[in-house]
Amino acid sequence: MPRKARIVLENCPHHIVQRGHNRSIVSTEDRDYLYCLENLPEWKSRSGCRPYSFCLMNIAYYLVADPGDHPGNPGLPMKRVTGRQTMLVNTLERRSGSLWEGCCKSSLIEAGSYLLDWNFCH
Repeated sequence: MPRKARIVLENCPHHIVQRGHNRSIVSTEDRDYLYCLENLPEWKSRSGCRPYSFCLMNIAYYLVADPGDHPGNPGLPMKRVTGRQTMLVNTLERRSGSLWEGCCKSSLIEAGSYLLDWNFCH
């Protein structure tokens, strides 16, 4: 089945979600979260995204970011961070395969009160 195209607007915040494969646990130790946090700034600067907030959970990672002038950007930082996360966990746990459930999902966020509520709550 073909994938649906993602709707992305320039200079508009997006809620980006990357879930663990079969909603399984992907982060079990502090090292997992710290490694993700170490990688986010690099991919923020490489992609030109403007992140507002993020939430790292044991079964999913959430990011609220604005793609700036590049509509292909919202998923790029998440793709790179989770790819590196997979390599780390697979190496340390002597396993193979994906930790993640396909591509990340993204949806537009109204830049008004919903965005402010999300930022203060997460």
